[in-house]
Amino acid sequence: MDNKKIQAAIEAILFTMGDSVEAEKIAKALELDTPTAESILHTMMDKYQSENRGIQIIELDHSYQLCTKKEYYEYLIRIAKQPQKVNLTDVLLETLSIIAYKQPVTRVEIEKIRGVKCDHAVNKLIEYNLIKELGRLDAPGRPLLFGTTEEFLRHFGVQSLDELPVVNPVKVEDFKAEAEEEVEMKLKV
Repeated sequence: MDNKKIQAAIEAILFTMGDSVEAEKIAKALELDTPTAESILHTMMDKYQSENRGIQIIELDHSYQLCTKKEYYEYLIRIAKQPQKVNLTDVLLETLSIIAYKQPVTRVEIEKIRGVKCDHAVNKLIEYNLIKELGRLDAPGRPLLFGTTEEFLRHFGVQSLDELPVVNPVKVEDFKAEAEEEVEMKLKV
């Protein structure tokens, strides 16, 4: 199969599947090795970008998805009803950041870091499809483990968790000191 046919087949696969498809599966379907398939996918991504098209291919942790570019969203709204925008409160963002950086993590571990119950926040994040259950910890009570989803990557515009900002250790120590001061002040009251 020539390169144009391979690109057309990839486009058809991504369009039809709708969700992201692993590079390995695309390669297998086209009888290619994975590095070759990924190289072609990246060529297509560059081509879509340079031709200023309304669609793009995005990479999500070695999976690829065909989607509309954000700058054309307003035109879609005129035709379809606007989808409900996920409203992430400070509590949800705090809980989500703990899960993103500590995953796989249990509710108890999240609550220990936050200092308060997190049932509502975890349930909302699952409802928004930003986190999911990854399994159970091999410990007494077999607590659920949580981690982020592909929707999390898509929502925050990153290809993998490796692209998350690195937390400055000095800032972490500052935050710990502030939290300890707050706890001491509450205990005195």
